[in-house]
Amino acid sequence: MASNVSPLPKAGPPASAAAVPALAVQDVALYFGGLRALDGVTFSAAQGSVTSVIGPNGAGKTSLFNTISGFYKANTGSIRFFGDSVDRLHAPDRAKLGMARTFQNIALFRGMTVLDNIKLGRHAHMETSLLDALWYFGRARREEMELRREIEERIIDFLEIDHIRNAPVAALSYGLQKRVELARALAMKPRILMLDEPVAGMNREETEDMARFILDVKEEWGVTILMVEHDMGMVMDISDHVVVLNFGQVIAQGEPREISNNPEVIAAYLGSGDVGDLRARVQQGRGRREVA
Repeated sequence: MASNVSPLPKAGPPASAAAVPALAVQDVALYFGGLRALDGVTFSAAQGSVTSVIGPNGAGKTSLFNTISGFYKANTGSIRFFGDSVDRLHAPDRAKLGMARTFQNIALFRGMTVLDNIKLGRHAHMETSLLDALWYFGRARREEMELRREIEERIIDFLEIDHIRNAPVAALSYGLQKRVELARALAMKPRILMLDEPVAGMNREETEDMARFILDVKEEWGVTILMVEHDMGMVMDISDHVVVLNFGQVIAQGEPREISNNPEVIAAYLGSGDVGDLRARVQQGRGRREVA
């Protein structure tokens, strides 16, 4: 019997072989009354890459994520997803195309199990309704069984959370809850995964684990990563491209080492006292890649 649940994405071509970017943001502006949250933002994310958006608090990073994912509608400009305009699409329709997102504040159902939280990420792609799935009617029962098997065989094993699959989310540590949120996003079959501060509040070990999982999602699954993050060590360690926002504008973009040496970035965001530490972290990140 043919499966009604589509498989998770396979690894795609390397970024150098993909002429069309996964995401192209062109001259996007967003106003809240007289406040310009975004002002002519332009950048692109290559297929199969990690692109990080950094900037001080209030720079417009979350507004940018909300606009890309369809929660906000840009006043001007355009957003293209693998070459196709998504300007007229609302958030649920963009999600169906393959835009998956996590949030700064964990948005899980704390009274539900890990497995049930993860399954919720896939229901937008299923042919039956969530209500049917809950009552296990006909096709819904088959889809639910196939989905559970796929999640258990790939996502849960991949993120090393097999031991907590049936645990209530409320009983988990903060770091494990963030991992479950990532699992739910992966269940959405993303082509691009948007991570809003994925390691905020984590200790060093949890941060290193999350960085490893993000790189594995990129390299093994071919999923493009767009990330907002304040942990500069992690950003410089795993990013292919860095975009710097300040007061809603892109003030610099390029490879991590270029950004760490950019005078405008240093003046606007990093602060002169952080420059030495940042450069040390860039070197440390290169060393980790060489060892790996």
